[in-house]
Amino acid sequence: MFTPAIGLSTHIWNNNARALLLLAGFPLLLAFMAFGVSVIFAAGSDSLFAAFADAWRNLPWFFGLGLILASAWFAIALATHQRIMDWITGAHPVTRESDKRLWDLMETLCISRGETMPRLGLIETEARNAFASGLSRKHGVITVTRGLVDALDDRELSAVLAHELVHIRNGDARLAVIAAIFSGIMTLGFGGGSRSASTPAPPPREEPPPPEEPARSGGWWRWLFRGRRGGSSNSSGLAIVIIIIGIIIIIVAATLSVALRLALSRNREYLADAGAVAITGDADAMISALRRIEAQSTMQSLPGQVQAMLLHSASGASGPSLWSTHPPIADRIAVLVRFAGGRDPGPIAEVAPPEAPAAPAASEAPRAETPSAGPWAPTASPLSEELARLRARRDNGA
Repeated sequence: MFTPAIGLSTHIWNNNARALLLLAGFPLLLAFMAFGVSVIFAAGSDSLFAAFADAWRNLPWFFGLGLILASAWFAIALATHQRIMDWITGAHPVTRESDKRLWDLMETLCISRGETMPRLGLIETEARNAFASGLSRKHGVITVTRGLVDALDDRELSAVLAHELVHIRNGDARLAVIAAIFSGIMTLGFGGGSRSASTPAPPPREEPPPPEEPARSGGWWRWLFRGRRGGSSNSSGLAIVIIIIGIIIIIVAATLSVALRLALSRNREYLADAGAVAITGDADAMISALRRIEAQSTMQSLPGQVQAMLLHSASGASGPSLWSTHPPIADRIAVLVRFAGGRDPGPIAEVAPPEAPAAPAASEAPRAETPSAGPWAPTASPLSEELARLRARRDNGA
């Protein structure tokens, strides 16, 4: 179904195909989880075969209820996903008045490439990171951290903004939102159950044993404790086994939902880096931005769905490549050096945040050095020249 992404066009096509696959595969995953719940409620059966038969017979009821709840959650999340994202990350909107430098850099990028100006958000944290979200190019959102804005100069910050703008243009942001919503549906209850299970229970109180009474049917919980009340211990053991099997099915379904995040191909970061170089014409700025980010990108307080959307996630770039969501920064820089002719300065020592120099006049604007030839080498003038010209015209009142 997917073709090798040899360029931005095929990457966008693959993203659309993955979004359709997520939509098609979600009902199957939901049915799998509903079957696990149905198995638990069939724990009062006389045999394991009868329990599975009862669970299969009751599956339409549980699946229908789950579908109603999931549809309600999906509708709410689809309409308010950005508010939820802002609430989770603590981001607040950016205006021209609140952060003129960030606004001007973003506006210049969009004007120079004919893109719709995305909404800007800012997270007040020293971590250096950014991410893009939104379901369409006309309603995209780019969120950055205060640490990123303070640590990067204009060229580097423009490269990062261009990187996130490419994520919106390529459909990566839309795919990330869909995966986060679906994964959230599948893991919401499971996560809450896990937190409850990790909380130590209070010590049991000494109570007199209940009077013995004949076992009665009419509920799986009666079968669970039937052996304690004079019934068959085998029936109690069977009920426990059936409940364990149902819980395992639910855990497997929740684990499979993590695969939704793996639909976010790691190639998206390489292609966004390539798109940023194509927009700015400045591979060196993208490389130095990555070098400044790698030392302080950790945002462990964010859930996994959001960390998969970040410009860089140290936890997402570690471990087996099959489960990682981000390529290591060293690999991304190596690709930029090889294909974009960029120069790697190596790890950058932490110094005082650079101050943006005053914009020179158009006639005095220094010409940025064009990177060496490569497949991603710019074919137009670097964005730094456009930035200088636009600022000079603005300052002269043109």
